[in-house]
Amino acid sequence: MATINWTAEAEQWLKDIHDYIFKDSPSAALHLVEAIYNKAQLLLEFPEIGYTYKTNPDLHIRILLYGHYRIAYLIKPNRDIDILGVFHGALDIDRYL
Repeated sequence: MATINWTAEAEQWLKDIHDYIFKDSPSAALHLVEAIYNKAQLLLEFPEIGYTYKTNPDLHIRILLYGHYRIAYLIKPNRDIDILGVFHGALDIDRYL
């Protein structure tokens, strides 16, 4: 069975999102982080649910949407999934991937 691995960078992005929202609403911050994590768990059953990232089609990098956030992930040859980052929709994702 495939596994989902969160890279250190992805964990840091998620922590930064949490910390930013936490300032205004601790409960909303926790809810958002849990919801993003749960959305990523869908990849275990449906690894190609996200759209192909346009600039790197050969690397099988895909983007899964959740609200205003984009979860970037890589499907590896063994079908395991690496979460590469969680980006707000306003960010230029090309700068990071």
